[in-house]
Amino acid sequence: MFKDLFIRKTLAELELQADGDHNSLKRHLSALNLTLLGVGCVIGAGIFVLTGTAAALHAGPAVALSFIISAFGCLLAGLCYAEFSSMIPVSGSAYTYGYATMGEFVAWIIGWDLILEYLFGSATVAVGWAGYVTSFLADLGIVIPPSMCQSPFIFDHTGWHSSGAFINFPAVFIVAIMTTLLVIGIKESAKFNNIIVLVKVTVILLFIGFGISHINVSNWHPFVPFNTHDIRNYDWSNFEFLGFTKYLAADSGRFGWSGVLTAAAVVFFAYVGFDAVSTTSQEAINPKRDVPRGILFSLLICTVLYIAVSLVLTGILNYKYLNVEAPIALAINSAGPSLAWLRPIIKIGAIAGLSSVVLVLLLGQSRVFFTMASDGLLWKSFAKTHSKFKTPHITTIVTGSFAALFAGLFPIGLLGEMVSIGTLLAFVIVSIGIILLRKSEPDAVRGFRTPWVPFVPILGALVCFAQMASLPGDTWLRLIIWMLIGFVIYFSYGRKHSHARKNAKR
Repeated sequence: MFKDLFIRKTLAELELQADGDHNSLKRHLSALNLTLLGVGCVIGAGIFVLTGTAAALHAGPAVALSFIISAFGCLLAGLCYAEFSSMIPVSGSAYTYGYATMGEFVAWIIGWDLILEYLFGSATVAVGWAGYVTSFLADLGIVIPPSMCQSPFIFDHTGWHSSGAFINFPAVFIVAIMTTLLVIGIKESAKFNNIIVLVKVTVILLFIGFGISHINVSNWHPFVPFNTHDIRNYDWSNFEFLGFTKYLAADSGRFGWSGVLTAAAVVFFAYVGFDAVSTTSQEAINPKRDVPRGILFSLLICTVLYIAVSLVLTGILNYKYLNVEAPIALAINSAGPSLAWLRPIIKIGAIAGLSSVVLVLLLGQSRVFFTMASDGLLWKSFAKTHSKFKTPHITTIVTGSFAALFAGLFPIGLLGEMVSIGTLLAFVIVSIGIILLRKSEPDAVRGFRTPWVPFVPILGALVCFAQMASLPGDTWLRLIIWMLIGFVIYFSYGRKHSHARKNAKR
């Protein structure tokens, strides 16, 4: 009864699909283009926004270690992505890989999970964009009322609170603009992306270079702030079993080494986008060689930049004050008049960079919807393209509407956690998929081979799952609810209309 849940697309079928894509897409991306594409997707809200949030709420200055932990998990997953992309040069990324290795039901889980990643990712970046725009306009004497530029809700370790605001209008505005551009048919060329990356990286290097002289080393002490709920700090004279249990469970992700791990899971969002390199395999000049290089080189560059920024940021301003939507702008303001000239440059760079990330994430979200609908797993209307603009306008509008809703109502920390758990789940499944593909297709041609299989995939899955486990329980609950909604859609519609299942019955 459930055997057909795991019907797979064969590599031969995917190769035919790749040949079809090749007829309409030009292979013009070099290894440099692919690397810069990865950097362009990764350098965004993670470095301009979540660095401060993770430091203030979880890890303190040790957020630099959190970035290293997340980068290690990304490297392991990236090696698996590299092998897949060299074998299956078609769109769909992890969704397509899952279809080829573990079957339709698992592919659905990954696809639905990717929707979570891109949907909440675009909303998170939009909130970060709003923070920098609000700060930049304030420098020009234009003040947006707090009620119109903040989330109506606040979510912290004590629970939910009302901020008194009505809506984060700038966040809704940028999502609406990017959605409109995507419907019209905006095309980002590799050259345009290279320029955006140059601007963003230049701004980051300016912050690092000129910020070093303003570091107050005392802000790094203690480097790993004490966890007030650490067992070593417990007053054993007042030991009570039930109280002790509650004590251990409460707030375990705030500071200490548990906080470093929690922050690693939260800032994992900062690396969202490197997997986008794998979706461009069909447009790479030499995908077997260049896509793996693009994935790994972009990860290396971004990790170095993240570590440097987190150290300078927490060195300039004490981590306790960094739980804001524009932490780098706040740090520059606190540095005094000597860095005043850098304020507008940093903010313009952040605004430009975050704008492109919102666009790319919305683009990725709509394409995942479109691919799943083309396979029959979602409604036919989602697979339609605009008669004039030739874009998947329905999926784009639906995506933009929900992203705008989330960006306008919810705080950035909550949104970032949802993106992190969605991405981590996709990486776990991709890592396991490599092991299965080695067994099911041992003789298939591989342009790149993940080293030390099964050790690397198993370790990658374990590291990513460990970071998932470090996320707050509420985040897991929201993931479960999201997946249950997906299961209802799949079993009520997708399973009945699957093209792969219909083809298998012929």
